[in-house]
Amino acid sequence: MKFTKEERSWILYDVANSAFILIVTATVPIFFRSLAEAQGVSSADVSALWGTATSVALLILALLSPVLGALADYQGYKKKLFVLFLTIAILGGIGFSITTEWQAFLFAFILARIGYAACNVFYDGMLVDVTPNENMDRVSSYGYAFGYIGSTIPFIIGLVLILFHDTFGLEMQFATQLSFIITMVWWVVLSLPLLKNVKQNYYVERHEKNLVKSSFKRVFKTLKTMKQQPKLFTYMIAYFFFIDGVYTIISMATTFGGEVGIDSNAMLLALLLTQFIAFPFAILASYMAKKFEVLSLLKFYIIIYSGVAVFGFFLAHEWQFWTLAIVIGTVQGGVQSLSRSYFGQLIPKSNANEYFGFFDIFGKFADFMGPLLIALSGSLLGNSRYGILMLVVLFAIGYALLTKVQKYD
Repeated sequence: MKFTKEERSWILYDVANSAFILIVTATVPIFFRSLAEAQGVSSADVSALWGTATSVALLILALLSPVLGALADYQGYKKKLFVLFLTIAILGGIGFSITTEWQAFLFAFILARIGYAACNVFYDGMLVDVTPNENMDRVSSYGYAFGYIGSTIPFIIGLVLILFHDTFGLEMQFATQLSFIITMVWWVVLSLPLLKNVKQNYYVERHEKNLVKSSFKRVFKTLKTMKQQPKLFTYMIAYFFFIDGVYTIISMATTFGGEVGIDSNAMLLALLLTQFIAFPFAILASYMAKKFEVLSLLKFYIIIYSGVAVFGFFLAHEWQFWTLAIVIGTVQGGVQSLSRSYFGQLIPKSNANEYFGFFDIFGKFADFMGPLLIALSGSLLGNSRYGILMLVVLFAIGYALLTKVQKYD
């Protein structure tokens, strides 16, 4: 089955923004660690600061997401809001690319993360505009798949600049900052097809002049409606818990690896390998969704991630980090893509952005809680291992709630 122009453009944006999240996972925290430690910040405090900054960014957006989503559901507003927050993200990315002070770096990083996450609210909501329910698993999976493989292109260019900076006559710091700029340019250029080809086919009619006030009213109305839909509401609670562990492992991998002494170059190469492995396995997830129940697949992925968290608690050697990178690559695309597409099939299309706003708030509050656990264990106990181990509890709760969701079918 071929993809339509709208589906291809939507998938291509995953390639665009995945490049950003790849450097945020890999090179950005490593660069921040070197920057902060050079200015007298301890290793444990670096982990705590990074976890706190990530949590602050996601908490801010979690509070805004439902209202932004509700506002985006009005005709003509989805792309306008998308462009606004894409601009904020790019400016934040350029900001942390050129600063040399760790405080300014964190501030710019928070802006970039807010912009990135806000764009995803509108982007996820566009899924209902570009494809029907029966194709959502496939389109969502291919989005993640090509996002993984495509994002490696600017990452590899940046990695070559960093690893061979002497050959190019560059200082290490400048080479790293240049790699960040390349990623920002990549993000902007590959966003253009989505802005050109994807249209808002489903929307809410405007009946009030004050759209912000109206959006707040709709948010509370939708929340009441969701509580009356036990299957949808229980699924969102389950998502809150299991995606917390997933996002925490993704966002804190290199920070935690640096704390336990894993070589930074080895971590970068291992995470690059994760992207290549994730590509075919994300596509495989779309085919498996046709043969097996989606919720059963999600439960299987949760079991794998629980094992990753336990294994991560004992992380001490480079080969262990490589092993975790390989295992995560096999499940990362499946758990993210199928979570998104399953939710997209449960919600009304005309209110897609508002519902995805709530979907996002559950995901962002979760992504707030996980890094916070890492930050607290690092600052209070002087070791982030216990925060990693606590993720098993979150996975277990998510698994139990997905089991309950299955009973509604």
